[in-house]
Amino acid sequence: MSKQHTIKEPFTLASIGLHTGLQVTATFHPAPENTGVCLRRIDLPGQPCYQALADYVAGTERGTVLERGKWKISTVEHSLSALYAMGVDNCIIDVNAPEMPILDGSARLFVREIQRVGLQEQEAEQQVYVVKEPIEYISEHGHLMRIEPCDHYEVDVTIAFNSNILREQHATLRDLSTYPQEISSARTFCFVREIEPLLRVGLIKGGDLKNALVIYETEMSQEGMDYFCDKLGQPHMDAQKLGYLSPLNYLNEPARHKLLDVIGDLSLLGLRLQGKITAYKPGHTFNTQCVRRLRNQILSE
Repeated sequence: MSKQHTIKEPFTLASIGLHTGLQVTATFHPAPENTGVCLRRIDLPGQPCYQALADYVAGTERGTVLERGKWKISTVEHSLSALYAMGVDNCIIDVNAPEMPILDGSARLFVREIQRVGLQEQEAEQQVYVVKEPIEYISEHGHLMRIEPCDHYEVDVTIAFNSNILREQHATLRDLSTYPQEISSARTFCFVREIEPLLRVGLIKGGDLKNALVIYETEMSQEGMDYFCDKLGQPHMDAQKLGYLSPLNYLNEPARHKLLDVIGDLSLLGLRLQGKITAYKPGHTFNTQCVRRLRNQILSE
């Protein structure tokens, strides 16, 4: 059995919030054994603090949202993914807004800071759920997650979209030690057709081409493209040029980001997992439904 770990010293990351457009600061603190990963809203009276668990999932629109009473924090999946992949079992995150900072839309900066401060081994053993027999979840919309026995943690993801630019992509992580190089820099992605209406009504106030991979697949007028770029604070682009609006970090970056999200969402189990996860068309709604069912199953055993 492996020992639990926390971070050796605090670190702070700050950036705009994707949804609110507010300047958001998150400070990660070492935490005692068996604390888990907890998020503390330091901007609220009493500074409510709860563990990041599937029990508190209250929404999954453009990110995983945790909520209990006035305690609410959106877009937690990237930081949770980094902490899990880097082997951090116990950590308290102080955040001064109802969402985590979006940073560059990936987990890269979380990983960089964890590597910089290092890990502190603790006395208690890690709490690990060892998968003994295959578990499979299938949705009516064709989403699938299969968790099966394996002597380590492995994730295999396939995404599929009705898109001329992004159809089917695949990504695999066979060893968590390769997460920093292979997964952490994969940014969240979206389609122009999804976010253009949201921009028009004043949502995703913190979105730009620096914190998301934006896919332009349906040609719009040059006037429409100019408006879109102005709302994102970007230079005007040629409305006839379809494709990704910024360079890719990986050829299959969208699939790798979905794999990053799967790790973050499954960390809401509150335990480490030994098994192979195969996900087809994963998304926050389906991911969190699966982890909630699995957590209930584990707690009832």
